[in-house]
Amino acid sequence: MPDAIVATGLVKRYGQLIALDGLDLTVPEGTVTALLGPNGAGKTTTVRVLTTLLIPDSGSATVAGIDVLREPQLLRSRIGASGQYAAVDEYLTGFENLEMVGRLYHMGVRRSKERARELLDRFQLSAAADRPVKGYSGGMRRRLDLAGALVANPPVLFLDEPTTGLDPRARLDLWDVIEELVAGGTTLLLTTQYMEEADRLADAIAVIDHGTVIAQGTSDELKTLVGGDRIELTVDDADDLPIAQQALKALADGEIHLEPTLRRIIVPVSDGAQALVESIGKLAEHDVRIRDVGLRRPSLDDVFLTLTGHEARALAANSHTDALDATEGKIR
Repeated sequence: MPDAIVATGLVKRYGQLIALDGLDLTVPEGTVTALLGPNGAGKTTTVRVLTTLLIPDSGSATVAGIDVLREPQLLRSRIGASGQYAAVDEYLTGFENLEMVGRLYHMGVRRSKERARELLDRFQLSAAADRPVKGYSGGMRRRLDLAGALVANPPVLFLDEPTTGLDPRARLDLWDVIEELVAGGTTLLLTTQYMEEADRLADAIAVIDHGTVIAQGTSDELKTLVGGDRIELTVDDADDLPIAQQALKALADGEIHLEPTLRRIIVPVSDGAQALVESIGKLAEHDVRIRDVGLRRPSLDDVFLTLTGHEARALAANSHTDALDATEGKIR
């Protein structure tokens, strides 16, 4: 399968700030790749470079076989993009917004109107097509913005945190639309901070931190990096946690984690089902009463926290973002 997006050694600096630090990324045609990372890790900057909105200091990239730096005008006719905030004119109707995009793509008056109606129907906005957008809900605006990115029927689509701020129902509706697009052959690069979103939509996930990809693979492959199964036990008495820790030490395949305020102990294990049975027996031998017990695999939250250095790194990244946003504000 050929690659629809290839980025090699992308570097972008803002004075002393390094937004991208030799970033490498590949996205095969007809697949979804999700970019995960703390605030300020470089996700949005990556999208802006690949959509020709920013020029990198060094490195190269191709999208849909087109060189991002050498042929930006041509590339813009082959991609669609939706940012973190819906880029719609609230004083125009939904229909007028989409028709305007069609005309900007030089599709002609008749085809622009036809395409607008097609997309309004596809995104379940036909009933509100002739109403000013300022009366739309947040979910309706996001759907309209995504429809605008699809007016020219691009083979490659970039979505930067498309469901931020949406209620759960609107988020699920937008996920359905995205899955339909990919089923039709669209290649999608998605940035998100929702682990569930990446788990559901993405064929592959790239974890970005401090401007570089630190891990890439399927959801299952990344979870394997963190380790195997985990036994989670909640005991009746927090004073029993040290006893439980010592009793389960022989079963652990890694460091045992205690959460005293929750009276919980988390034990990484290699043979989940068998270890679960043995752990219950060992605690019974030591008269440790169990209130709740369960076996689970690592989640993408575990992957994210492990690979990006937990809260300390995230806090550092937030300060990085504040400065970066201020700098990019001047560029716009």
